Amino acid sequence: MEASVGFSLKSSYLINNDNKYGRKYTGIGRVSTVHLGFQRSQTVNLVDLTRNRVSIKSKNPPLKISRCHKKSAASVELHNSVDEALILKRKSQEVLPYLNERCIYLVGMMGSGKTTVGKILSQVLGYSFFDSDKMVEQAVGISSVAQIFKQHSEAFFRDNESEVLRDLSTMRRLVVATGGGAVIRPVNWKYMKQGVSVWLDVPLDALARRIAAVGTASRPLLDEESGDAYTKAFAKLTALFEQRSDAYPNADIRVSLEDMAAKQGLNDVSALTPTAIAIEALLKMETSFAEKIAVRNS
Repeated sequence: MEASVGFSLKSSYLINNDNKYGRKYTGIGRVSTVHLGFQRSQTVNLVDLTRNRVSIKSKNPPLKISRCHKKSAASVELHNSVDEALILKRKSQEVLPYLNERCIYLVGMMGSGKTTVGKILSQVLGYSFFDSDKMVEQAVGISSVAQIFKQHSEAFFRDNESEVLRDLSTMRRLVVATGGGAVIRPVNWKYMKQGVSVWLDVPLDALARRIAAVGTASRPLLDEESGDAYTKAFAKLTALFEQRSDAYPNADIRVSLEDMAAKQGLNDVSALTPTAIAIEALLKMETSFAEKIAVRNS
């Protein structure tokens, strides 16, 4: 079996500049918080709204605005976006003390949105964000997971993935997006249990549609068979999920997009925004923490 490429907290992924994620690593465990412009974008939107107000000192007569109870789709979308941002910020402030600087590990099938949701959570909590797949790529000096699989093997990748998670488990205040198969090794759960693990549970048909839309070239476990992209993705995802179905429930928190969509009266989970999913994750964390405290105090 090929030897894995090991590394420690002094590795380049912690002490070098990483412009891709907009942060600078300055030393062991001293990871500066990255702000992804979430709050800034909301502020700009609110400022844009004020530009439509008519100045009292203007020489031009004020515009006559007819009363209309119907709001445009854009107006409703903006209103909902601002509401979600405020809810997200408030809920993060409520959950932060419970976390006590513990890391958050996002698990789930490929294409489930772990990176997107993880970046939102890291920004609003003041945590730093890491993608375990990207860290393995940096550790072995190969630009993609697909290429690592081709040049070495899946076992080689998994060995290095475990080493990445081991090193991250010694740190604090991180949100980590794990690879879809990270859950299959019990030792990885040992590392992730040092923090809080959150399973993003997305229906397989929705995952297959997402992956088919962008292609399977970057998905080494899917880019092996010919045929229709959706059919191929759905069949392989189904097989992978059957292998991992007993592992994902080990997560401390389960965020079911299907349940979320049903509660909101949506027919498609794709209509859920990443911010809404992040809010649901925080709500589930808060409930879990409160229940554990209640049990300890009983």
